[in-house]
Amino acid sequence: MGNSDVGFDIIGDIHGHAGELRALLAGMGYTQHGRGYRHLGRKVLFVGDFVDRGPAIGEVIEIVRSMVDANDALAVMGNHEYNAIAFHTSVPGKQDSWFRPHSEKNLKQHEETLKQLSSTQLNDALKWFRTLPVALDVDGIRVVHAAWQAEDIANIQGALKTKGRFTIEFLLMAEVDGSDLQQAIENVLKGPELTLPAGYFILDKANHKRDTVRIKWYEDGVGKTYREHHLGNDEVPDVAIDANDLNSFETYASDAAPVFVGHYWLTGTPKPLTTNVACTDYSVAKGGKLVAYRWDGEPTLREDKFHWVGD
Repeated sequence: MGNSDVGFDIIGDIHGHAGELRALLAGMGYTQHGRGYRHLGRKVLFVGDFVDRGPAIGEVIEIVRSMVDANDALAVMGNHEYNAIAFHTSVPGKQDSWFRPHSEKNLKQHEETLKQLSSTQLNDALKWFRTLPVALDVDGIRVVHAAWQAEDIANIQGALKTKGRFTIEFLLMAEVDGSDLQQAIENVLKGPELTLPAGYFILDKANHKRDTVRIKWYEDGVGKTYREHHLGNDEVPDVAIDANDLNSFETYASDAAPVFVGHYWLTGTPKPLTTNVACTDYSVAKGGKLVAYRWDGEPTLREDKFHWVGD
């Protein structure tokens, strides 16, 4: 297991569901330690998306942050943490303008966080979110919220180093339409997407019309249809992909270190996506499961290593 004898439990998107988080940790043998949980010989790796949607957002942040502070866990940033930073950071020189617009759609997505956290709690949470890495590569295992794209991860890490951790200066680069940094954040935190042919669209989980679809970035999409190459549960058209559209994405080598993601709102019985790629997001915020994968150094991921509560 790399240089470590510690087993890792990778926990998917929580979205404010503290009850399920406590039940999952307890079911895996973790005991309460301060405001967090501890397991001798194991450590949690959280894939991000702690906020929005669920009933106990402040409690989730408290548990996760306490575990990270006590070295009982590591955590990466999810797109909802990034969105929160952008939502609450105003664009310099523009009145009533934020890096994430306060549109009806964005307000609705963020409303439970705004309702549940006091301004002090929110500011404290945002300060912590800025410290989170976008990816982890530790002891033979990798964790990222949506997609392991090595060049994009390096691009983000370089910008954080030169511009500061999700500062105004960073966001000024990251929110320029079409910039390399914007595309890197989209790919790593929200997942690589392909634009559908003219006239085609999907309805996403929030019933919004979209002309882009998330893809199985870890596989080669050449010769496949959009439906075959789609990652998630949306109804996607069964039309052929133009191979040229795939040139900007990296696939994930089958002999690379196991990588774990969240983000994709999967349903059904948890199982690996490939021999070395697994998703631990099984839609707890939509009545599904809160899922963990218990990794003990195996290079080939196994279905029997998933644990969950709910559904």
